Amino acid sequence: MKKFLLLFFVTSSLYSQSEYPQDYFRNPLDITLVLSGTFAELRSAHFHSGLDIKTQQKVGLKVYAAAEGYVSRIKISHYGYGKALYITHPNGYTTVYAHLQKFSDRLEKYIKECQYEKESYEVEVFPSNKELLIAPDEVVAYSGNTGGSGGPHLHFEIRDNQERPINPMLFGIDIKDSTRPFVSAVYAYPKDENAVINGKNERVPLRLIPQQSGDYEVEKITAYGNIGFGITSYDKQDLAPNNNGVSNIQTFFNGNKSLEIDFKRFSFDETKHIKRLIDYEYLKTKNSRIQKLFIEENNPLSLYKDAYDNGYITVEDSTSSVFKARIRDFKGNETWVNIPIEGKYESFETSEDVFSNKTKIYADQSTELKSGLVTVNFYKNTVYEDVDIDFSVSSDTLNLHEDNIPLQKNFYINYDLSNYKPEDLDKMFIAKLYGYYKKPSYVSTTRKGNILSAGNNSFGTYTLAMDTVAPTITPVNFKDKKWLSKYRYLKVKIDDDLSGISKYRATVNGKWILMEYDYKTHMLVHDFNDNIVKDTKNDLKIIVTDNVGNSSTFEATFFRK
Repeated sequence: MKKFLLLFFVTSSLYSQSEYPQDYFRNPLDITLVLSGTFAELRSAHFHSGLDIKTQQKVGLKVYAAAEGYVSRIKISHYGYGKALYITHPNGYTTVYAHLQKFSDRLEKYIKECQYEKESYEVEVFPSNKELLIAPDEVVAYSGNTGGSGGPHLHFEIRDNQERPINPMLFGIDIKDSTRPFVSAVYAYPKDENAVINGKNERVPLRLIPQQSGDYEVEKITAYGNIGFGITSYDKQDLAPNNNGVSNIQTFFNGNKSLEIDFKRFSFDETKHIKRLIDYEYLKTKNSRIQKLFIEENNPLSLYKDAYDNGYITVEDSTSSVFKARIRDFKGNETWVNIPIEGKYESFETSEDVFSNKTKIYADQSTELKSGLVTVNFYKNTVYEDVDIDFSVSSDTLNLHEDNIPLQKNFYINYDLSNYKPEDLDKMFIAKLYGYYKKPSYVSTTRKGNILSAGNNSFGTYTLAMDTVAPTITPVNFKDKKWLSKYRYLKVKIDDDLSGISKYRATVNGKWILMEYDYKTHMLVHDFNDNIVKDTKNDLKIIVTDNVGNSSTFEATFFRK
């Protein structure tokens, strides 16, 4: 192990000068690699940072260290990655294993000691490079479905020493894929008010004609001026039906390369700017992701290469042109889209905005909106470009446009509650209204004096809400005065139907016990194998608090031998 540590420090400073090492990292599972999600796959608000490996629709598969190293981080949270393990390797890279059911025995012992010391299920620790050394092929965890996982799988990442995720397939992690990507839709976009596409100055869907070869032709379009294109594309692997993300897109105009989007590496600082790559308005209205094959202003993504005129093309009157897009998966399977263009200027009618009460939000400066008891602050660079939005306040309800404009960061809502009863203030919060029935959803809210504040990064309808009902606590597998000697787990369901669960605390005979919380099932679970509960008669007490401070207390007695 001493030899390993020396090697780690020497090679970590040199790795950036070398190519991605091949055959260094092994498959973290001992089953055939089948993916439900690919690297840099498009999600609603971020790029997927690893591979989602199927675990045969079950939890508990052995998870192996991809190579020798040391545990550099363990994080357990209710949301996000759930139970996650980070191993740093001699070559300077770090592998990440997320949504785990549990860790190996010695790692489980280590992290549970931390949880009991901090009296918290949610913990994050950074062991030194000598504390938890990992041998090659060591079983470090078991696959699960914790955190924000939508089903059993292993999320696996490889990061460089700048914490940037890189496609694990670049390191030789292999999958079976002989299937070409497919394209389900193509669109054309005018760059400005002078451009026209098929007689329109707006996003235009194009007729896609699949060919026997697997490529696509698009019905000839007429266009004039500066335009761009967008596609909806996916990849499929041989062993899975999932519509996964593609690896590379290149565009060509009259044979000359116009733009390349290479999904092999990104940084977490930029992942939120996926909103600038996809057509955000279309995503929110049609629930489909169009990948824009052009670069708009204030787009900081590092995925682009060879961007001539930011991917836009210029079509002149009385010309014939061809725009092509090549979509590739990681294994080199490719699909072409061919778009013939007839240069033709056509007059078009400009649609007039039927609303007269639009409010301007500027990208390069702060803007404050105020009406009645409500103030909304947009700081500089909240929006990507200057936009006109709907803004109105009716009683306690704030109408702040529709959620179809991408934002770079939070705006801030402030309600002046001076006219409300002092005894009501502690139970009030700011909520966003969702769906047909306008169901209120808690937005993280703070209060200073009579001012209630919340930040959010999406437009929509907001309102004041009040929660006076405490959470519910329901025993699942036991009753008061019951013997639990043959039980391994103690299970309790907790729920709150308005502001949501904020925190919980469980004790037995006055001593804190670890209860794992799964927000998807609303379940609290204690494992008696923690060996904390040792008495025959045990008094259980659970206190659950919601986001505005309402608390419920559950007490029961159980017996064990």
